[in-house]
Amino acid sequence: MKFHFPIIIIDEDFRSENSSGLGIRALADALEKEGMETLGVTSYGDLTSFAQQQSRASAFLLSIDDEEFGGGSNEEIEVALKSLRAFVEEIRYKNADIPIYLYGETRTSRHIPNDVLRELHGFIHMHEDTPEFVARHIIREARAYLDSLAPPFFRALVHYAQDGSYSWHCPGHSGGVAFLKSPVGRMFHQFFGENMLRADVCNAVDELGQLLDHTGPVAASEHNAARIFNADHLFFVTNGTSTSNKIVWHSLVAPDDIVVVDRNCHKSILHAIMMTGAVPVFLTPTRNHFGIIGPIPKSEFEPESIQRKIDANPFIVDKTKKPRILTITQSTYDGIVYNVEMLKEMLDGRIDTLHFDEAWLPHAAFHAFYKDMHAIGRDRPRAESSMIFATQSTHKLLAGLSQASQILVREPKGRKLNKQIFNEAYLMHTSTSPQYAIIASCDVAAAMMEPPGGTALVEESIAEAMDFRRSMKKVDAEYGNDWWFKVWGPEVLAEEGVGSREDWVLKAADKWHGFSQLAEGFNMLDPIKATIVTPGLNVDGDFADSGIPASMVTKYLAEHGVIVEKCGLYSFFVMFTIGITKGRWNTLLTALQQFKDDYDKNQPIWRILPEFAAKYPRYERVGLRDLCQQIHDAYKLHNVARMTTEMY
Repeated sequence: MKFHFPIIIIDEDFRSENSSGLGIRALADALEKEGMETLGVTSYGDLTSFAQQQSRASAFLLSIDDEEFGGGSNEEIEVALKSLRAFVEEIRYKNADIPIYLYGETRTSRHIPNDVLRELHGFIHMHEDTPEFVARHIIREARAYLDSLAPPFFRALVHYAQDGSYSWHCPGHSGGVAFLKSPVGRMFHQFFGENMLRADVCNAVDELGQLLDHTGPVAASEHNAARIFNADHLFFVTNGTSTSNKIVWHSLVAPDDIVVVDRNCHKSILHAIMMTGAVPVFLTPTRNHFGIIGPIPKSEFEPESIQRKIDANPFIVDKTKKPRILTITQSTYDGIVYNVEMLKEMLDGRIDTLHFDEAWLPHAAFHAFYKDMHAIGRDRPRAESSMIFATQSTHKLLAGLSQASQILVREPKGRKLNKQIFNEAYLMHTSTSPQYAIIASCDVAAAMMEPPGGTALVEESIAEAMDFRRSMKKVDAEYGNDWWFKVWGPEVLAEEGVGSREDWVLKAADKWHGFSQLAEGFNMLDPIKATIVTPGLNVDGDFADSGIPASMVTKYLAEHGVIVEKCGLYSFFVMFTIGITKGRWNTLLTALQQFKDDYDKNQPIWRILPEFAAKYPRYERVGLRDLCQQIHDAYKLHNVARMTTEMY
């Protein structure tokens, strides 16, 4: 398959009729005759903006003639070299391998600093060699770079889908052909496309390897992902982290085993308890009046505290038995994470396996902001005797397709993973007909996180979240005494960039979070998880005279093309994943501005929420502010915030 990655040429003379322009266009023609696409850019300008194109290019060619270096004075040369250095640094910040070439007529490597030279793949002198020869040299490097991009399974799947083999095995649509025999089938085919349907195959295709016994390209991709995530073992799972959790438990837990579990665990952990016949002791997390689940207090993890729970449990016969597994939610839905090194120090050897349900945290291993706040990563000390498992939803925060998940394993110093027993549990929960597009997305999502690119992606998501938070604070400040939405988090933010992680560590003296029983350095809020708080309820659970229930805001946003992750009484939640853009979060902010305008004007529901009005006609002539107040008054009358906190 031909992928579209043009060679980007940056030259102010690209369309000029002088010798430089003729020379670079001759080179571009030679590249295109050899089958490569080119993209010529004539505005030198801010080179770092061109560096942003690294994800869509196969190589960069950059002119350093006098036109780009000014008139040639020392001052102009220094400015040009600064721009060139920034260009190279911006590319290498995200992409260590894409070829970069400089070319010119008069300048040589003697004019380029060493820190720039070391990042180049070549230096071309126009008119010394034929355009055809230079083109072949550039194409060799560009193709070598492109050939290195695809990870093992995705590469094999692309090759198979393009190979034109006739399918006599399932699935029954036979590469999409069956859909072409029906009108509605043709609609389906046109929507999803040829490649997806040709790549939808079954485990009869030996050349793609086997997910069930981890062989061939599947195994190569799992090994590659393990290297990227710094795990001893990594296994792809195609039916979500719900299944990943059950695989881990069935590989370790037997009937009557003692298991220590986060009481706010995912449903899959509760199902695993039922299926294995284990006896749980629960660790109780905190909760604030916004309805945000907080951390389990550090004291709950103390071995003495766990033993007291075991002693008090009437279903445990042998009170001296060592717990088989600890499972905690890392991070919580709302972004609270635990210091894993503190937990290892407390529990290593006292519990056989420490299992971190990191469905919402697969990005953390790739940025120093999250140091020690995730289960497995680079330069982390190995446990003495407790096995470490992390189960991650590749599809939640990374680039996997829905249901893409993975299991990471870090072995302790004292023992190895029993892969035979583990794989029996894996076989129990894995379909014999896995979706190969999901496997490929696990493979590609892992490859995307290879540093430096993965680190840059996480850095950008944190930076976008911080910019959004700063923008919301700016709007709030400009409104003065008028109402506006708050973003749950530290009251003071860094003025630029991602700031310090210490700002996000939960401290007992801080009031913004609403949690109690906090230990120093034990918990942190992940800044990419943004909870937006609406007026009407404070963190202490006190209702204001007027209020705006979050359900009305999210309904308004949905009817205006903005879909949030979840909604509480007076808060709703959005995530700044690696796919979020400035345009997206600025659109959210402007939609909130529109809500405020319509609320302040008390616009009738039929005008601003037509879908809602059609479904609930009794409200169509009610004003938005009036309806919000009616719901708020009902919440306040029944003290719903305090009631839900007590229920929890």
